[in-house]
Amino acid sequence: MFQRADMLLIADTVAREKSIDKEKVFEAMEAAVQKAGCSKYGSEHDIRAMIDRSTGAILLHRYRQVVANDAESPYEISLKEARAREASINIGSYIKEELPPPDDFGRIATQIAKRVIVEQVREAERAQQYEKFKDRVGTAESGIVKRIEYGNLIIDLGQAEGVIRREHLIPREHLKRGDRTLAYIYDVLRDNRGPQIFLSRTHPQLMVLLFRQEVPEVYDGVVEIRGCARDPGSRAKVGVISKDSSIDPVGACVGMRGSRVQAVVSELQGEKVDIIPFSEDIATYVVNALAPAEVTKVVLDEENRKIEVIVEEDQLSQAIGRRGQNVRLASQLTEYDIDLLSESQDSERREQDFLNNRDMFVASLDVDDVIARLLITEGFSTIDEVADVAEGELTEIEGFDEGLAKELQNRAKVFVEKRIKEQKKKIKELKVEQRLADFPLLNLTLVVKLAEAGIITLEDLAGLTPEELLCEKEGVFHNEDLQGIDVGKIIIDARLSMGWITQDSLDESEKQKQEAVVEQKAKETSSKIKQDSKLTKELQNGERSETDQPQ
Repeated sequence: MFQRADMLLIADTVAREKSIDKEKVFEAMEAAVQKAGCSKYGSEHDIRAMIDRSTGAILLHRYRQVVANDAESPYEISLKEARAREASINIGSYIKEELPPPDDFGRIATQIAKRVIVEQVREAERAQQYEKFKDRVGTAESGIVKRIEYGNLIIDLGQAEGVIRREHLIPREHLKRGDRTLAYIYDVLRDNRGPQIFLSRTHPQLMVLLFRQEVPEVYDGVVEIRGCARDPGSRAKVGVISKDSSIDPVGACVGMRGSRVQAVVSELQGEKVDIIPFSEDIATYVVNALAPAEVTKVVLDEENRKIEVIVEEDQLSQAIGRRGQNVRLASQLTEYDIDLLSESQDSERREQDFLNNRDMFVASLDVDDVIARLLITEGFSTIDEVADVAEGELTEIEGFDEGLAKELQNRAKVFVEKRIKEQKKKIKELKVEQRLADFPLLNLTLVVKLAEAGIITLEDLAGLTPEELLCEKEGVFHNEDLQGIDVGKIIIDARLSMGWITQDSLDESEKQKQEAVVEQKAKETSSKIKQDSKLTKELQNGERSETDQPQ
């Protein structure tokens, strides 16, 4: 099959051409010789091959285990027969019998061996490619468009191929075969056909890496990119902050006459980039992110990660942007839901809320318009607040004496007690399961809402999703004041009570989530270090080239 002298040359050539470890090639060749040996002598034998790494000599042996009695299979040999060959051998040991070298094998055995070598080498090559590229997740790689399949681009990365799926291509970007492009590696999967390397031209991290490449201050860590939101091919917002007060982070990223940001824009097919100063004060950060629109007022709800932004009439369209692009990108960048209102809309809404609360106080407490307005002006918005407030606070309201304050509070308490009785009666009429009615995370108002929606058992509640409770217009609780109430926890606790999940499994799931976050951060850090190392080498090579040039 193979000449002895050729074995070392074959191993060396294959290892060099395929860029894989020579030992892997030897192991593949040994597996091939072993398979060819089994083909000649029968698969019922335990045949093992070994190639001498220094001479290339091929050794083929049959192994038989020593047993006490007569052998029952070709794998075995009796102790008596074994000791006739080797006197000191014991039960359980192996007798090694040398077989004729592979040169005596037939044509079929030779072909089998060649197929095994090819497959083993190919498998080793795939494994090496996977090991190489799995550590490159989170980095950007340059490659050449090799072919286009159903709108997806196959990119030649040198030692492997990557794919940019249609949805990860920049809209209106027309790349053709032979074009060079830069893409972000967001995932690498092991596959029998080789590593599946998934690339993206639309990922926000691609823009971050481009700024790290173009802006020395970002590369050095003096200027930090805190966030990036993209509408690929159209517009992007990047939040930046400087660790050195003497360096302007926005100016550093823009560069002299916009040279640095223009390099990023050119790479991403003219995608406009807004450089936003990052601020730990989320309200300030949102105002910056909505630029160039000027903001009049903001109302922040940190618990629900929502922010209400008021702008002047002539600024509303600019704050929203074409097709809502500006506010959408600002929301993605700050990770807050942004509700934009003009001053007139805000005024109308506040006026409507004022009138609704006034009518509620007039009807529920049987008071005149003046008293209702005074309560609202002092910050009261519900009957429960009036019922629960310390009596002394009511007397502090201008025009309220002790008698009036006591009367108002008594009326509020009567109203609340009446409402509770009515709610309990309704819960009973709707045949709500007692476990649901007594569920500690729900108040009576929410239980009634659930019952009116047909959710009358704890099992019904456990089977819901947060979206079914909170979805605008269709959600069970969409009109309710849920301040301080965690809908997700309500559902989780209901499932715990039903025994669908256990606290241990919940803790394990939370632990896995935290570990996944830590692992992802570790990958990002590792990718940054490798990217920085790569850029350092490129810079050093460039410096050497300049030094080597004649003066």
